[in-house]
Amino acid sequence: MSVVIDRHPMPESMAQDVRDGLSRRLKELPPKLFYDERGSELFDQITSLPEYYPTRCEREILNRHAPAIVERAGAEELVELGSGTASKTRALLYAMAGQGSLERYVPFDVDESVVHSCALELTELYPGLEVHGVVGDFGRDLERIPDGGRRLFAFLGGTIGNLYPAERARFLQRMRRIMGRGDRLVIGTDLVKDRAVLEAAYNDSAGLTAEFNRNILRVVNAGLDADFRPEAFEHVAFFDEANSWIEMRLRANGAQAVKIDGVDLDVTFADGEEIRTEISAKFTRDAVERELHGAELALDDFFTDGAGLFGLAFASPR
Repeated sequence: MSVVIDRHPMPESMAQDVRDGLSRRLKELPPKLFYDERGSELFDQITSLPEYYPTRCEREILNRHAPAIVERAGAEELVELGSGTASKTRALLYAMAGQGSLERYVPFDVDESVVHSCALELTELYPGLEVHGVVGDFGRDLERIPDGGRRLFAFLGGTIGNLYPAERARFLQRMRRIMGRGDRLVIGTDLVKDRAVLEAAYNDSAGLTAEFNRNILRVVNAGLDADFRPEAFEHVAFFDEANSWIEMRLRANGAQAVKIDGVDLDVTFADGEEIRTEISAKFTRDAVERELHGAELALDDFFTDGAGLFGLAFASPR
């Protein structure tokens, strides 16, 4: 068994993100702060909810097309950004192992607990597999991905939609710079669809998404010695048609005063004032192709589930 975990401490970047975000007119916290151990557990539960179709649809695509994707990629290594528990990636790993090409898996995530547990589980499942985990922020730390042979990069779950358009452009350009000519990229993209279906996925009847949303405040409390009262904030999620994205927010129930000692910041909230915690952009195939083309990447194929709710782009360097 060969496991390496490359850790990058988060508090410094968290402090900068929190100070910058809470100083804006519309206060904002980045969605990567959802993911401590509790946040990862909650999101794992969300992916099994009947309203939350993206994980189910993406898994359907991967189960059907992973062997063809892996054969076309010809990769020896799988690099997964925002890996979580690698639940969907198992189809790619299984296909690579079945073709005898799987040598190394590189999970990249902000939550060290899931990187570590996933590494241990996969090295037991695939004897001889090398795992090089990277704990960090893919918005800052992409260059810490280890060099390797021919690689298949996976960015699944529609996570690219959590980036604003300019951030997506920069991210894809950075991806292109670290990709070799023989590397390939698969990106999960949630597709434009009926507003009611979209909003139901982020307002589940079990209240798990609301609890997940409020967990961002618990992460800030723990990481920066803040005194947010998560129960005093209400979960809000809606589809913004003009920007083609879902927005998640937390709305203050009553006026609030919060001290964040870790950044020496006092923040006040009026009754009903909101913090934006996530956007989740929804795409068309043409929009995905345009964004890839802008980063010198070619869209070689685009797979969807049977209902056409979710898309998986397969791309290569141009």
